[in-house]
Amino acid sequence: MKFSAERATLLKALAHIQSVAEKRNTIPILANVLMQATNGQLSLKATDMEIEVVENVPASITREGATTAPASVLYEIVRKLPDGVVVELDQTDSDGQLHLRAGRYATHLNVLSVDDFPSMGAGEFPHRFQLNGSILRSLIDRTRFAISTEETRYYLNGIYLHAADIDGKPLLRAVATDGHRLARVEAEMPAGAAGMPGVIIPRKTVAELRKLIDEAPEEIAVALSETRIQFTVGPITLTSKLIDGTFPEYERVIPRNNTRILRVGKKDFSDAVARVAAISQERSRPVKLMLEPGLLTLSASSAEQGTAKEELDDNRISYDAEALEIGFQARYLNDITDQVEKEVEFCFADSASPTIVRDVDSPSALYVLMPMRV
Repeated sequence: MKFSAERATLLKALAHIQSVAEKRNTIPILANVLMQATNGQLSLKATDMEIEVVENVPASITREGATTAPASVLYEIVRKLPDGVVVELDQTDSDGQLHLRAGRYATHLNVLSVDDFPSMGAGEFPHRFQLNGSILRSLIDRTRFAISTEETRYYLNGIYLHAADIDGKPLLRAVATDGHRLARVEAEMPAGAAGMPGVIIPRKTVAELRKLIDEAPEEIAVALSETRIQFTVGPITLTSKLIDGTFPEYERVIPRNNTRILRVGKKDFSDAVARVAAISQERSRPVKLMLEPGLLTLSASSAEQGTAKEELDDNRISYDAEALEIGFQARYLNDITDQVEKEVEFCFADSASPTIVRDVDSPSALYVLMPMRV
């Protein structure tokens, strides 16, 4: 195999590939990238047996063939080459090594057998549809902060993507929860997605997909089965196993009768939370909200540092219900308000019940936050 490619083109593809390749050396071949030069095109593939990424890039192919090389090593070499150089990779049968040249630089990399490289991209995907890139970005960005990192409840370690029907209107819904907060975001149902099964997309897959979306064309092709999902983003195909578990009946934790309504500017609120929480070094950094008509008082205390308090009056808030005191983790409050554009709405029941949080300007998103004692 022998080919040459522009450094910038190769670097961009290797950046996508090397982040998927397995870093632990339990199975050596999984640390490698598979390079296949055929039909005037270079294909690069990496997998950790849970996710597979394939990217096709333009290259000048002198001799067709295939080989594998350490993904992270190859990426670091190409990353440190000067801009504008052409990178040539050549493997002959004489020594089996992969020879890399760029300008006056040359190196030789050990390879592993192509026959040992696994594939998970084949198989049937009975459900296929197109999803706008900006919609997919929104579904991910407004839910992934709530994905659980607790491995024992593995079925919460991803985003639950499924079809929903609200008053006869079909919707595509993304949900994530860690038991402390819940994020639910909706979009119009794409054509062809109505019969899709509910699937849990793993946290790592969500992270890798999100990296690709900013470079995506307007439409992204989605294909899925009961066990796998595949996204085609321009010249890149990402295939992933799905989490084999049952997502909880999340609708049961969304309260229906929260009638005490607070509206406040997102920046005013998040800045006040950050200032009062700065007094505490605790990991949970609890913040108390004390509400009365026309006034919101935020406070926090620390046995070592003291106390902090800030008031937001009726020039910056809207609240005319009964007085209420309720506490939340500062980080959880800010994670949710980070999803809001301008004005945030809190719907309270009492100091011990889940609170609903909404973006006033975006009714497609709903958040639930559990209170804590402070």
